[in-house]
Amino acid sequence: MSLIFSNHFPYKSIQNAKYKYTYIIGIGGNIGNVKLRFDMLFKNLFNNNKFTILQTSPLLINPPFGYLEQDDFINGIMQINTSLPLLKFLKSMQKLELRYGRKRSFKDAPRTLDIDIIFAKNKQKTLSINHKDLIIPHPSWKQRESVTIPLEYIK
Repeated sequence: MSLIFSNHFPYKSIQNAKYKYTYIIGIGGNIGNVKLRFDMLFKNLFNNNKFTILQTSPLLINPPFGYLEQDDFINGIMQINTSLPLLKFLKSMQKLELRYGRKRSFKDAPRTLDIDIIFAKNKQKTLSINHKDLIIPHPSWKQRESVTIPLEYIK
């Protein structure tokens, strides 16, 4: 495992949170030019007035888990502030996955872009949800170095 430092990873905004919700998302991928795709994702979110990127981690190169017959992954963490409530934020992240070529073929398959919502909070409290489409906090975040190592850089 090793860390990659690039133009947008890590990043810390000079803006404060202005919207109601703040999400910590994990991003990952192992197909094609993942670093370029992450930079494009950053720019897409940065230029969208629905979102404020508060912070990002450096990127982590790490081995796959589950299905092992695939290339290493690149993973990172982004802290995003928005007015979108949880399930609407989930849908917007799923649309971004599709825009960047995500195909869901089987569990732990290689992918162009995977976005997981790890934590969520509104201005008053940390949110938790156990919905058929989403569990927050992400149920296995503590067991994944792809989350815990980049998360150390988010304050």
